[in-house]
Amino acid sequence: MIKNRIKEFRAKLGINQEELAFKVGVRRETIGNLENGRYNPSLVLAWKVAKVFDVPIEEVFTIDEIIR
Repeated sequence: MIKNRIKEFRAKLGINQEELAFKVGVRRETIGNLENGRYNPSLVLAWKVAKVFDVPIEEVFTIDEIIR
């Protein structure tokens, strides 16, 4: 499972879901689904989100599962 810190980074930046969605080219619902763990982002979307926050992808998204 992919976990994320989008809500935390949005708060630090002072933007809402709609503003982030506009910046990365998706609908606001997509951001809400990402934040709630109902949707795993594509690599491109994850990269765009991290770029908005000016941090590496690994700071926003982590894998919470051991791969065997």
